[in-house]
Amino acid sequence: MTYDFEQRRAGVLLHPTSFPSGTLKDGALWLDFLEASGLNVWQMLPLGVPLADLSPYQCLSAFASNPALLDDPRPLDQNDPAFNHWCETQAHWLDDYALFRCIKTQQNGLPWTLWPEPLKWRHPQALAAVCEAHQQTLLAFKWEQFQLWQQWRALRDEAHRRNIRLFGDMPIFVAHDSADVWSCPRRFLLDEKGEATWVAGVPPDYFSEDGQRWGNPHYDWEYHQNEGFQWWIDRLRHHLEWFDLIRIDHFRGLQAVWMIDAAAETAREGHWREVPGDALLARLHDALGCLPLVAEDLGTITPEVRALKAKYHLPGMAILQFAFDGFDDNPNKPQNISPDTVAYTGTHDNDTTRGWFLSLDPGMQAHVRGVLGIGDEDDVVEAMIRATLETRACLAVIPLQDFLGLGSEARMNVPGQAEGNWRWRFHWSQLATPGLADHIREQIVHSQRAVSP
Repeated sequence: MTYDFEQRRAGVLLHPTSFPSGTLKDGALWLDFLEASGLNVWQMLPLGVPLADLSPYQCLSAFASNPALLDDPRPLDQNDPAFNHWCETQAHWLDDYALFRCIKTQQNGLPWTLWPEPLKWRHPQALAAVCEAHQQTLLAFKWEQFQLWQQWRALRDEAHRRNIRLFGDMPIFVAHDSADVWSCPRRFLLDEKGEATWVAGVPPDYFSEDGQRWGNPHYDWEYHQNEGFQWWIDRLRHHLEWFDLIRIDHFRGLQAVWMIDAAAETAREGHWREVPGDALLARLHDALGCLPLVAEDLGTITPEVRALKAKYHLPGMAILQFAFDGFDDNPNKPQNISPDTVAYTGTHDNDTTRGWFLSLDPGMQAHVRGVLGIGDEDDVVEAMIRATLETRACLAVIPLQDFLGLGSEARMNVPGQAEGNWRWRFHWSQLATPGLADHIREQIVHSQRAVSP
């Protein structure tokens, strides 16, 4: 299903792990709610296999999906013709992923840089021995992924039947302890031990005096360019099989990246280095045609990044929680949001709108109410949703937590906090609140956005 940015739409942000069951079992009922509410875009976070902290932005593979999402897994049937055909079409990533997971299990979860040298550096005889000794385990990892693909395809087809688009999320960087880095270390800036020499992050800013040190290895862009960006083409093509629209997280990193010496404890001493993002996007366009991408362009964005976004006609993002400063040119202010934008009350990294508002001092709360044009008796969350929907943005996305009016207890992620994130789930009783779906539909219609039939 193609995505038309010319049509004004409204969507909801909810990761599938936030379903009551935490699995795709709840997908059909969720689509019922979206259809009843008039919401025709469902945005989610990356669906990958998370590391121990459960962050969907640090995963074991840029291609594999989280087995925890599986609804009622079936026993392995290695004679299933569809399974065997699927394994052949996905072999470019699936074989290495299954090997990586199998060896990692045998090595008690150790990162690949601590594996025995023959396995760490993929000596053919060592890998052949794993394949021979653990054939059923390898098939089981592939079977998990096949079932996820089947269940997602059924959910995607049902969403399309209801005229609902699926909006995915693709991080720019990948985790160091991942199948992608292990299977082809030359694509990354690593030393002779396989450790990153330079890691990703962002420089110090108003919110963080030390910046952010994410720790992901940087790409060897010369190597990627020499191989025609094939890994990127495969990666985006894979995402387009799952989603109608894709957010590129940290889009700024396709123009220049913040290089942090891996020995540095913070991001303070980093420096910017330009990367061939223009060449990459051109190659993706040549290989895949029209790119239904949204650029995550929050924070300080340079003219070069804006030019790259404009060249490929990519919408950016705006967050209404960031709109209440004293700068008239703030791009998050409702009056400054242009049609080529996806507008949000907040994202997974923000507090819920109610939690955010209650954290403000009384003077700032009064300022927010004044800007929104509401009195003390009015609901700020409702006003923020209404303001977001009524912007000129081509797409307005509201986190489910805000539609439900929830506080900080329902926050999805606190950046920089290692524990307790990514665990929130809703309850079906919350969606069954009398009049909720009808109220959302009325808001969408009032803001002159398209509603699902």
